[in-house]
Amino acid sequence: MTFRRTLIQLAVATAGTCVFGLASAQTVLKAADVHPAGYPTVVAVEAMGKKLEAASQGRYKFQMFPGSVLGDEKAMIEQTQVGAIQLLRTSLGPVGPVVPEVNVFNMPFVFRDVAHMRAVIDGPIGQELLDKISASPAKIVALAWMDGGSRSLYTKKPVRTPADLKGQKIRMMGNPLFVDTMNAMGGNGIAMGYGEVFTAIQTGVVDGAENNPPSLYTANHFKAGAKYYTQTNHLIIPEILVMSRVAWDKLTPADQTLMKKLGREAQLEQRKLWDAAVADYSAKLKAEGVEFIAIDNKPFFDATAPVRAKYGAQFADLMKRIGDVK
Repeated sequence: MTFRRTLIQLAVATAGTCVFGLASAQTVLKAADVHPAGYPTVVAVEAMGKKLEAASQGRYKFQMFPGSVLGDEKAMIEQTQVGAIQLLRTSLGPVGPVVPEVNVFNMPFVFRDVAHMRAVIDGPIGQELLDKISASPAKIVALAWMDGGSRSLYTKKPVRTPADLKGQKIRMMGNPLFVDTMNAMGGNGIAMGYGEVFTAIQTGVVDGAENNPPSLYTANHFKAGAKYYTQTNHLIIPEILVMSRVAWDKLTPADQTLMKKLGREAQLEQRKLWDAAVADYSAKLKAEGVEFIAIDNKPFFDATAPVRAKYGAQFADLMKRIGDVK
């Protein structure tokens, strides 16, 4: 099955490359995302595609491949770099090695709240980082930012202060920075694959995890026993919409301008869709008995200062500029 899936991915990718390379009246642009159909990023990029088809009077045809049908994120980035995929919504993780500055967004409490994060990515700093990505050796052109959610704690016992986390094992994404963040916040950070979390909470291997409300609901982690959602908002990590450099270089200057304009519109449209999704899933979680706990974030912010110092030393000037954004 794996071999057959790989053949299908290669066939689709190769077909797209051939169509894009033809000097025909219509150019097919393939877009991809690991998220499923109906997810805010997918819906926003699909809307962008429809606008592109209309604005170009049919010179461009748009195809969306959601739900990891073209592979995992790493595989899709590689396909985008060679021009087999033209548009991709991706996390910042794979971009960090070639554009280190984007790693600043991975640090705890680098943003005061979601509104602050949006002010940063909508302003000069956001554009500077998009430009750095586009100018890097990554072979991608960064068109726009996307909301990736604000991550908070969900546990079996209520947490209101760092002291409440003492002795609690909390699943974190597999990055030393994130594990260090949880340890600094008072818990015991455990790196673990996302697919293992439900059973781990259910069986007591971990006492909780952290993510946004849509993820908590769709993964059913609350049914495993994580009934307390403490709104720490310790990680607010934006994502990006990129275009293959191979595909970009084949666009006329006018079409490049159009693509950037539509990307920016997609950024703002996805934001509205994301806010609606968070509100919807938060209401569903509360109806299922999940208790949302509002807290004073300052003790957690203060506790993670050593993490920001350790990982953010090289970004000191950038972090100050981010902090100064109102």
